[in-house]
This record gives sequence, C-alpha cells and structure tokens, in this order.
Amino acid sequence: MKRAHLIARAELALMIRSRVALIGVIALVLLSTIAAASSHAHMAQERQNRLANQTQTDALFEAQPARHPHRMVHYGSYVYRPIGSLAGFDPGIDPFSGTTLYLEGHRQNSATISAVRENSSLLRFGQLTPAFVLQTLAPLLLIFLGFSMITRERTQGSLRLLLSSGVTPGDLVLGKTLALGVVGFAALTPAWLALILMAIAMPSEAVAAAMIGLGYGLYVAIWVLGIVSASALARSGQAALLILIGIWCFVAIIAPRGAAELASRLVPLDSRAATDLRIQAELRELGDSHNPDDPFFAAFKARTLARYGVTKIEDLPFNFRGAVSAEGEALTSRLFDKYFSKLAATQRAQSQIVSHLSILSPALAVRRVSMAGAGTDLETHLRFLQQSEAHRFAMVQYLNGLHRDKLRLADDAARSKDRQAEQRTRIASDYWAKAPDFMFKPTSTAERFSAAISPILKLAAWLAGLVVLAGFSARTLGARAL
Repeated sequence: MKRAHLIARAELALMIRSRVALIGVIALVLLSTIAAASSHAHMAQERQNRLANQTQTDALFEAQPARHPHRMVHYGSYVYRPIGSLAGFDPGIDPFSGTTLYLEGHRQNSATISAVRENSSLLRFGQLTPAFVLQTLAPLLLIFLGFSMITRERTQGSLRLLLSSGVTPGDLVLGKTLALGVVGFAALTPAWLALILMAIAMPSEAVAAAMIGLGYGLYVAIWVLGIVSASALARSGQAALLILIGIWCFVAIIAPRGAAELASRLVPLDSRAATDLRIQAELRELGDSHNPDDPFFAAFKARTLARYGVTKIEDLPFNFRGAVSAEGEALTSRLFDKYFSKLAATQRAQSQIVSHLSILSPALAVRRVSMAGAGTDLETHLRFLQQSEAHRFAMVQYLNGLHRDKLRLADDAARSKDRQAEQRTRIASDYWAKAPDFMFKPTSTAERFSAAISPILKLAAWLAGLVVLAGFSARTLGARAL
C-alpha cells in the first residue's frame, strides 16, 4: 500500500509539472464550480418567477368582477409547477416537460412552457449543470488525463524497471487509480459542496442530497477504474484512447438517447391530437351538459326529480342548471382520469425499460439516481399533472356549487333575454377569493429514496465488476512484463 501511495504521489506530481494535465484538472474543477453556481442561481431565479406568476394569476382570478359562476368556469386559471430545492443540481426533465397548466371547465389541457421550446435548440444537448458536467464532461476529461497512465510506463521502458524494484503490478494499478481518483473527486468537490449547502438550507432534503452525492461518487469511481484498467490492458496509448473514447460515446451519448428511442418504440405513446379526438368522441357519447334535451341529462333530470319527490325542476330546492353543470363536470373528469391513467402507465412503462437498460450504461443509472433525488423525474411531473387535475376539478365544482345554490332557476333561464335577471345571476366577487388554492405536494424523501435504490445497486454492481477488471488488468500487466 505504501508503494501504491508513492506511485500516486509521483503521478500527481507529473500532472502538476505537465501544463496540459494541470490545465485539464483546473478546467474540470472550475467547470464543475461554475456549473454548480450558475445552475443554482438560474433555478433560484426560475423558482422566484414561477412563484410570482402564480401569485399574480391567483390575484387576477380573485380580482374578477361580479359574474355568472359559469363564466368563471370558462375564465379558468393557471398553475405553475414549483421547483424543488435540489433542482438546481439536476433539472431533470424540467426543461423538456411543460411547467404551466391552464385550468378550465370541461377540458384537460396539456402542460406548456418548457425551456427547450422557449430557447435555442442547443439546449437539447444539455444545460451547464453539475449533473451534466459530472455525467458527460468529467469522464471525457478523465479519459484524456488517464488513458496513458500505464501505457506510458510500458512505451518509455520504465515498467520493467518499476517491477524489478519490488513494485507489484497491483501496486502500480492501485497507485495510478488513486492518482486519477484524486482528480475525479476534486471535480466532485464543488458539486458535493453545493449539495451540502442545499441540504443545510433545507434540512428535509439532506437524505436526498446524500443519495445524489453517493450516486455520483460511484459513477466517478467507475470511470476512474475503467480508464486505468483500459490503460493497463491496451497495447499502446493510442489504442487505449480510441477504446475509451468509443466507450464514452456509447455510455454518455448513445446509450441514453438510444434507450429513450427504444422505449418509445416498444411502448409507443399516443399523440395528444389522437388522444383529444378519442376524448371528444367519448364525450359526445356521455352527453352534453349544455343541452337540456340531451338523453343522458334527461335521465339525470328524472332521477333527481324522483329523489326529491317533485315533478318539476322549478320545485327543486336548488338551481337544476347548476346541478347539471356539476354532474357534467364529474362525468368528463372521470373520462379525463381514465386517459391520464393510460398516459401515466405508458410513460412509466417507457421509464421502466430505460431503467432496465441502465445495466448497459452507468450514465443511465446515475441519471435516474440524480433526477429521483432532485425531485425532477417523471414521477414528479406526473404528480404535478394529477394534482393539477384534482385542483381543476375542485375549483370548477366549487363554481358549479355557487351556480347551483346561489342562483334562482328562473333568473338563470331568463338571463339571456332579461337584463335584470342577468344582473341577478352575477355572483359577488368575494366568492372568487374563496375558491380552493393550488398546493403542490412533491414526492416524499422516502419515495425518492425507494426510486433510487435500484440504480444505486446497478452502479455498485458496475463498480464491483470494474474492481475485478482492474485486478485482471494487473495480472495481465505482470504477465506481459515478464
């Protein structure tokens, strides 16, 4: 072990003397630091913007003048997906998924406003975040720093000299691994510090932050072991570089995109247009709550009259038109829930396929750990959509309740012809402020931890496999030197 430490120190001293290597190390650390600072600042600003937009939207809704409640049903409102405290480390699918929903009666709209659609297409290649730097750029810089660590000893003729002086192949591989590991974990330090600061600011996120830090620690260790093993097994530095660049292209570039493409082909997702057409077709079969002669609502009318023991809707103790609106909204919402459940099941199936394929690429596994820990994964987005729909339904039914309980049927029926009746169907604006507020409940720490267990185990399996490979490369290195 002492000889391994000496070899590591010598290698690090060589990096310091080599301007190219030193610049590479400094660039890696600076890039990681800049990514952590800029991403945190960007997400803090975005969090403030969404909060301000939500506050302004709620104020506009509450400031509406006296109106008929059904007018407010169609006026609607907006909800904005809040940003978690760890999203600055890894924004996950946030730049690609919509973050804003327009809520209105009788419709379930898609989330809109995503960073990828609103900004340059270059954003699709990855934002400068700690997650992107560690997943994609750090391995590449480590490759350029470490590909010739052992092949250099062989080509310069110093390998036999080292082995003849009592240094074992295991000592050599371990020493080089320690040296490259120092560089790798130096690049990790700014990211870890950012996670620690986030955890201090929000103690409830400490477990999630530790989980993300562990995931990236395993990921960097995997690359360090892989690079040193390749350098030990390759015949030359050029061969090691080509092999490692090819592996990096597959692991960091091809596999993530290929896995997503394969998942979308194996479990295709219906287009929004096709889904909307099917929903509209089923809505026509359900009935039209705006049409009093609709067969379904005629049956609903008969059931309601029988329940209250009256023969005319005028004798009901409430405005039947408001009851029809509430019943129609309940029907359409159940239909929306059915299609949302189908959409969520399809997207979860696609995500599960990508998860299974992460055994082929540690980048897929660490992304899953990172997004789950940061609360920026698919589950968080689906939860936002689900809770937004629940809020939409509650808001619309509150307004339908006002329509049913606060308006007289006679005024409601005559409002298009009688100006005074129309005035009497306007509800005081005070009621708009009493509508339910949207309160998003993100995934809990326990749920995020559960989602991250499987990819963390896959990363651990990768690391264990590369430890075996490093041992094999050391034995092969000794055999070649004889």
